[in-house]
Amino acid sequence: MRSRTGWRLAVHGSLALAGLLMIVPLVWIVLTAFKERNEVFSQVPQWLPAHPTFANFFGVLDAMPFWRYYWNTIVVAFGLLGLQLVTVTLAAYAFARMEFWGRDALFIVLLVQLMIAPQSTVVQNYITVTRLGLLDTKLAIMAPYLASAYGTFLLRQTFKGIPKELEEAAALDGCGGIRFLWHVALPLALPGYLAFGLVSITYHWNEFFWPLVVTETTNSRTLTLGLGIFAQTAEGSADWTMLMAMTLMVIAVPLVVFLIFQRRFINSFMQSGLGG
Repeated sequence: MRSRTGWRLAVHGSLALAGLLMIVPLVWIVLTAFKERNEVFSQVPQWLPAHPTFANFFGVLDAMPFWRYYWNTIVVAFGLLGLQLVTVTLAAYAFARMEFWGRDALFIVLLVQLMIAPQSTVVQNYITVTRLGLLDTKLAIMAPYLASAYGTFLLRQTFKGIPKELEEAAALDGCGGIRFLWHVALPLALPGYLAFGLVSITYHWNEFFWPLVVTETTNSRTLTLGLGIFAQTAEGSADWTMLMAMTLMVIAVPLVVFLIFQRRFINSFMQSGLGG
């Protein structure tokens, strides 16, 4: 009994130490964002700002079209999520509840996409986007991700967990096919949708490489590109306080959303990712 208790204490202590090490950079970013510039380069490092100021945040807004980048990011992340929900729902429902020739083989081919790095298809995607005349648009950023193998797999697992008897009972009441999907399957699959939604928004909110390839002006650039451009222009002057302020502004939305839905997020994976 004592050995088991000691083992649990050791595991919890190790996890607490790892969590502390992971949160230290975030704490440093937050505190540095409120410091004056001379405090960053002081000979004796100090964690707490001597004179907290919001001047760095206002400086970011004056130095670049921050709100334009913010709007572009919101349109891309949430607009893409809306389109993905349509495609992954129909695909996942077909793979989970419908019988057709080659279904399992097609699903395996779909899962192969999860093992292919997105960077390996950049050239062909760039050629396609260019030929469609979408270069330097928000739609160009969204185009390669309109379908999601990960989302299809996650929701397929959720739909497979719905009892067959429930579908048969609904069919007897005249609620079959698409009506069963809309009125029965979708409400039951909400945990899966929540899990996929958080993953999708976080990924596309922070994506850097593909938007860098297909955008050229501020009309379609996202926050991560704005942060990269700002860091490059500020490299000579090394204005780390403004850089940390902008970093905090970029990660604020996904961080707050995750903290609010953290418990539901974990429960969603437990309920939707392990079924059937």
